[in-house]
Amino acid sequence: MLRRLGIVDGRLVECRDADALVHLYVAPDEQERRYLIEQLKIDEHTLNSALDPDGQSRLEFEPDHAAIIFKRPRHYSAVDALLFKVSSTGAFVFKDKLVVGMADEGPLFEGRSFIKLHGPREILLRLIYRSISHLVEHIKAINAISGELEQQISVSMENRYLLNLFTVEKSLVYCLNAIHTNGVLIAKLKANARRLGLTQEDLELLDDIPIENSQCKYQAEIYVQVLASLMDARASIITNHLDIRIKALTILTIIIMLPTLVASMFSMNVLLPLPHDWPWSFWVITGLCLATTAGVGTLWWKRRW
Repeated sequence: MLRRLGIVDGRLVECRDADALVHLYVAPDEQERRYLIEQLKIDEHTLNSALDPDGQSRLEFEPDHAAIIFKRPRHYSAVDALLFKVSSTGAFVFKDKLVVGMADEGPLFEGRSFIKLHGPREILLRLIYRSISHLVEHIKAINAISGELEQQISVSMENRYLLNLFTVEKSLVYCLNAIHTNGVLIAKLKANARRLGLTQEDLELLDDIPIENSQCKYQAEIYVQVLASLMDARASIITNHLDIRIKALTILTIIIMLPTLVASMFSMNVLLPLPHDWPWSFWVITGLCLATTAGVGTLWWKRRW
């Protein structure tokens, strides 16, 4: 799917082909791929890397454009089951336009970052800046979800909450990897600023991006360390809950078995100390059963088993 965007009053809006400054290809089909490779001379391997969710961030220069691949968070949906994924996006900077390719649809040109725009290189830098902000939002959401899961684990013995926590920890690792690869890309952009044709305003924005990326990385590392260090403790909590339930069921089984034993002894076909025609025999046996049950229950309560 192809979308064409132009700048009107400093903002990106849908426009005609002649006025398009940004060409956005979302999950391009075979015909669109052929156009990008044959007409725009985009390297096929680079294009495939941009559409590969596991593609690494990098910067490459071609004769008539620069190819930049960066990592961004994927749009979260309920089917992901608490797994926050990241994806790759390719930005190909030509002299008078910016071609963006991505494998899945997601928010790219949203937020306060995309105001007062001037050219394709500024849009590229703001795309990278927006991806870092989006990663920060995902990390905050992951932290909130992990806090709720901790509360569930503390009162529940089900493994599904612990498995959900493992999924959240995996999401943090994915985010941390994306932050690291983006950091390498940002360093390369700064080193090749003149070759990219960045203006003074672009350089000022480029100076802010590493700071935001470093703060995002520091925050993600803290959450990863906290989750990893407390994971064994949370698993022990679930095991302890299970032990408590097993102990309670064992004592309950003993309480049930004792009156059964008493009733079984008096129902045997042997000579009993109670006469067969005595009218209180049933009540004596019933009393003995209740007494054994009450005795074990009282002992359990006083010993706080």
